[in-house]
Amino acid sequence: QAPLVESGGGSVQAGGSLRLSCAASVSTVVAHCIGWFRQAPGKEREGVAAIYTGRGNTYYDDSVKGRFTISRDNAKKTVYLQMDSLKPEDTAIYYCAARYGICGGLAANIFPNWGQGTQVTVSS
Repeated sequence: QAPLVESGGGSVQAGGSLRLSCAASVSTVVAHCIGWFRQAPGKEREGVAAIYTGRGNTYYDDSVKGRFTISRDNAKKTVYLQMDSLKPEDTAIYYCAARYGICGGLAANIFPNWGQGTQVTVSS
């Protein structure tokens, strides 16, 4: 599959916002689940949110519900992660990943296609 390319990371203060973008190929935005994951130093990679590009069904980890919003623009072949009310514990490298078909949860091991990641740093 064509690579996924993340962008939009950066440094913000607590309470601030960032919007991450995941640029995908034409084939990837059709009937795929696109997920956002993050990995902080010394911690395992964890799922944050996912969206099924077909119907737009969304899924969120409890830690980000009400603060993060995942969306997709199939015409632009891009999936976004709007992150509001950021906390220092949101600091991590954020990755987008793709798998064909519906979203079956936020387990990293069911996503075969990954981007290189973008750093998000939230200071207190």
